[in-house]
Amino acid sequence: MLIDAAQSVPHMEVDVQKIGCDFLAFSGHKMCGPTGSGILFIKNKVMDTVEPLSIGGGSIEDVEIDDYELNKTAKRFEAGTPPIAEVIGLGAAVDYLQRIGMRNIEKYERELANQMYEEFCKIPKVEIYGPEPARKISILPFNVGDLNSHDVALALDVTANIMTRSGHHCALPLMKEVVKKGGLVRASTYFYNTKEEVNKLANAVRKIAENPGI
Repeated sequence: MLIDAAQSVPHMEVDVQKIGCDFLAFSGHKMCGPTGSGILFIKNKVMDTVEPLSIGGGSIEDVEIDDYELNKTAKRFEAGTPPIAEVIGLGAAVDYLQRIGMRNIEKYERELANQMYEEFCKIPKVEIYGPEPARKISILPFNVGDLNSHDVALALDVTANIMTRSGHHCALPLMKEVVKKGGLVRASTYFYNTKEEVNKLANAVRKIAENPGI
C-alpha cells in the first residue's frame, strides 16, 4: 500500500506505524520547506522489493567487474551527491511545524475549512467539488458558473491579490469523467491564513459570480 501524503502530512498528525502502510510519500514545498525536497517512507520488510531508480556512489555496498551489491540500508536509494541544502531546509520546516504542534495546526485549519465551505455555499453559481469539511481539510475545489477556471484564478489575483491554483490539477481523467469541465479552481488554506482572509476570498468570488465580465 502506497499513500500519497503530500496533502495530509503538512496539515495533521500522521503515524505510519498506526496506518500500517508499506510506502508513504510527501513533498517539502507544501509544508514550508524548499522545492525539490521530499520524503519517501518504506517499511523495512519491503525494502528489498524496490529497485533504486539510479545507482552510484553511496548506494553501493560492493562492486565487482561484472556485478555489484546494493547497500542494505536506505542509502541504496541515494546515489551521488544528495540535495544537502534542500534536506537541511526540510528538516528546519519539520522542526518549525512540530514546535507549533500538528494537532494545533489541524484544529485551526478545520475552523478555516468550515468557514470557507459555509461562505462558498452561500454564493450563487458556485459549484463545490469533493466531500464536506468533516472528511477533508484545507482544500476547497470549485468552479464559478461556466467561467474558465484559469479566468477565475486570474480575476482573483488581479482584483484581490489572492493566489489559487487552476486547471486539471494533474488529474485530467477526473476532470473529463467526473467534473465534466476542463478544470477547476482550488483554494487552500494553511496555519498562516486568517479568518479575515477567508472572508476576503469569499467576497472576491462572490463579485466574480455576480459580474462574470469583471
